Amino acid sequence: MERQFEKELQDLRENLLKMGTLVEEAIANAVKSLVERDSELARRTIECDCQIDQMEVKLEEKAIKLLALRQPMARDLRFIVKSVKIIASLERIGDHAVNICERALELNKEPPLKPYIDIPRMASAAQMMLKEALDAFIHEDTDLAFNVCHNDQIIDDLDDQILRELLTFMMEDPHAITRAVRIIQISKNLERIGDLATNIAESVIYVIDARDIRHGGYIKEKPE
Repeated sequence: MERQFEKELQDLRENLLKMGTLVEEAIANAVKSLVERDSELARRTIECDCQIDQMEVKLEEKAIKLLALRQPMARDLRFIVKSVKIIASLERIGDHAVNICERALELNKEPPLKPYIDIPRMASAAQMMLKEALDAFIHEDTDLAFNVCHNDQIIDDLDDQILRELLTFMMEDPHAITRAVRIIQISKNLERIGDLATNIAESVIYVIDARDIRHGGYIKEKPE
């Protein structure tokens, strides 16, 4: 019985990571569709979101059955409960990738407002945060999870920078407003992806250390 339970936990972990890989690809393809003005890639990425949604439903059902039938304790209980939250965060990240694709489809129909420099930097930082959060989950690495939490400030700073720059564009040229607003929306979606990656990292720390470090608690509690 114990061996079967361990197998079921491992299966949940592996499928959660597969979902994470799909989400990482969705972010990369969404931003690529914008930078390379590849509308076909944007449409394919939107279509692939249904696979992420289906995995969310399947994995949540698996986690709930484990809770109901196995009645886990201590760390196993924390793992299953937080897995449900991580799965939900991954699904939301997939939705943000779709939002980016939808804005890319609109922007690709118009002349570029400016070269995309900070958006790819922001996307790269968000992807790295998500990858490290999932790596921390795999390897039970709280130091890496703490690093993800602290790196969220990088994305916040880039978001502020993009907003200030585009506000200047809008003030100088009213014809730029629509395109600028769409780019700001893309930036906000990437900023939210960073927040969700942080949520995943916080869940990893809770599973491993039984510490709830939400709302900035990691600043005070991070080990020396």
